[in-house]
Amino acid sequence: MTLPPGQRAADGFPRFGTHLHRPPPPVPADPVIVIGGALTETLTLSVADLAHLPRRELRADFHCVAGWSATNLLWEGVAFGPFYRTRIEPLLRPGARISHVVFEGLDGYRSTAWLEDALAEDVLLADRLDGQPLDGGHGAPVRLVSPGQYGFVSTKHLCGISFHASKPPDFDRWSPIAGHPRARVWLEERHRHLPGRLVRPVYRGLIRPIRSLSARGSRAKPE
Repeated sequence: MTLPPGQRAADGFPRFGTHLHRPPPPVPADPVIVIGGALTETLTLSVADLAHLPRRELRADFHCVAGWSATNLLWEGVAFGPFYRTRIEPLLRPGARISHVVFEGLDGYRSTAWLEDALAEDVLLADRLDGQPLDGGHGAPVRLVSPGQYGFVSTKHLCGISFHASKPPDFDRWSPIAGHPRARVWLEERHRHLPGRLVRPVYRGLIRPIRSLSARGSRAKPE
């Protein structure tokens, strides 16, 4: 098994993210994804509707920017590229040239992807993992899965997607570990300003305390 530079195989698939001191957000009774931005109208997609769109299974690894990789995962969902071309392109404002996509989760987390990265063949709106519906720790009810990018792009608990004709403001612009705008794992694009090899030791040092936060958040009662 060959992993991207600086990655090590993990035991299982840990719950990581930016809100791990809290439990996963509760799933609404009828969850939806609100899709907007440079569109002629806002599209509200019921998560239940995903089951009726063309489906795809994808076996892929998941690479955390901290340096661990969960391997041989089986995802199932809707391929983002065909979804964009069939459902979104017809709704674009006249003359709009989309360059970026913003993904927002029920936990308040947001990520920004270049459109060309989001349209990669292996990017999914996933609602199943290893034959089971997603659980709270891994993004229920639906999440983005972009195997060619570090996990911080793959927003969990998706509730919003917006399309933009210019680069939106960086949500983490003041963070000392601000993520690279492309986050491509095989180019080791971990940090916005520093080389990936340089920040490896710092990121790996975060794994133990983040695991501790994750365990605490998983035991906490939903808000």
